[in-house]
Amino acid sequence: MTQAEKVLYTGTTHTTGGRDGAARSEDGRLDVKLSPPGSSAPGTNPEQMFAAGWSACFIGAMGRAATKLGATLPRDVSVDAEIDLVNADDAFKLRGRLNVTLPGVDREMAQRIVEAAHQICPYSKATRGNIDVTLAVVEA
Repeated sequence: MTQAEKVLYTGTTHTTGGRDGAARSEDGRLDVKLSPPGSSAPGTNPEQMFAAGWSACFIGAMGRAATKLGATLPRDVSVDAEIDLVNADDAFKLRGRLNVTLPGVDREMAQRIVEAAHQICPYSKATRGNIDVTLAVVEA
């Protein structure tokens, strides 16, 4: 870490049992059962949690991007995130799509906000070059 870096927050979890287990945060605010994707067992899966985290972070990044572009982010902005778990040639990988709705924002500005947010968002930075990502501005 360089002198210019400052840790803003560290999320800490303890997970047991893998996709058939449980995950709990150190502060107890996250306490979830895990189940394999497509299973009827109770719980969520890593792909759903990743989609929720990325989309929440992306909305924050869009707020920053909108401000930098002199625009206002609508209160009812939403992101529908889709994370695919893919098996290709007996190897697993992820693929993601972020479908963004920006009601009341003209399409050109919405696209600029989404593209700028993709440069700001830490999840986007972590996935860039590592998984296939598709960004789309969708109509409300």
